Amino acid sequence: MKFQLAVNLERMDDSASMKLVRDHTLAMVQLADKAGFEIVWAAEHHALEMTIAPNPFQLLTWWAEHTDQIRLGSGVANAAYWHPINLAGEAAMVDLLSDGRLEFGIGSGAYQREFDRMKPGLLQTDSYKYMQEMLPLVKQLWAGDVEHDGTYWQFPTATSCPKPVQVEVPIWVAARSPITYDYAVEVDANIMCWPLTLPFSEAEKYRQQLDESIAKAGGTYNRKFALMRHSAVYDNEADRKAAMAAIRSVLGRFGNLMMKKGEVVNGFPGQVPLAELDGNARVDPAMLEENLMFGSPDQVVGKLKQYEGIGVDSFIYYASMGLDPAVQMRSFNLFIDQVMPEFA
Repeated sequence: MKFQLAVNLERMDDSASMKLVRDHTLAMVQLADKAGFEIVWAAEHHALEMTIAPNPFQLLTWWAEHTDQIRLGSGVANAAYWHPINLAGEAAMVDLLSDGRLEFGIGSGAYQREFDRMKPGLLQTDSYKYMQEMLPLVKQLWAGDVEHDGTYWQFPTATSCPKPVQVEVPIWVAARSPITYDYAVEVDANIMCWPLTLPFSEAEKYRQQLDESIAKAGGTYNRKFALMRHSAVYDNEADRKAAMAAIRSVLGRFGNLMMKKGEVVNGFPGQVPLAELDGNARVDPAMLEENLMFGSPDQVVGKLKQYEGIGVDSFIYYASMGLDPAVQMRSFNLFIDQVMPEFA
């Protein structure tokens, strides 16, 4: 099993210094680079302090200048928010400036609230159609001149400037639904999935969907299947409690965004009251500790071996959940020092 990192610039309130947030995020990326992580992922979100990532390629270019080996992934660019020529050029520039370390991830977005502002009138559930028109176009633009008269974009002959350094840029698709698994296999893309806070059975379901899509396509698929979980490794009760408090707090804000329940003021989503969250299985403390990549080093190793057993090639350590930077760094170091060697 290989390991990847997903990390965001994040603030839960305006008391957090943006400079400290910036510096901590870079320190996490540099540590992952030294520890042998294969990819670091930068998200795309807008007008949200809990995920400050208006352009993933800007973040990747920054990280490229401060790392040596780790590959740089857009995790993921939201196809509906971009023009194909713009997206192809931005991504190819990262590949050029990083000497060929780009991993191109594309997806359909998450929050309807964000679509209401970035793409008014588009339902998040329909945004996969934009992704399916966008991805072939990006690859064609990387190859040379192309003109396009499609459903969502039309333009005369154009190409990507610059072109990627890599002969074949690795492509990733964020997938949860069967239709997206079918598409990813059809276009021979790597897959990243996120079971949110759901149990291990959700990961098994995703693997089954992938296997069914492979069978439909004729039984051949040699790309990577990566899975992401919020992660916290601890060896003392104080850090365990800090991780649980942080994840429950951030899930309250996540629920606000997913359900459009509550206010967002100056980019900070209000938290759904904990009294309401207690009755919801998605945020029950015991369930979270079992389902997420939380626990002692030995417990985390055991969970990872379960995922390895169903064919997960790469685990994405999702670091961002509003955790105090020092606690987050201790967790990451425990993962590197005591968990990763079990998979060498």
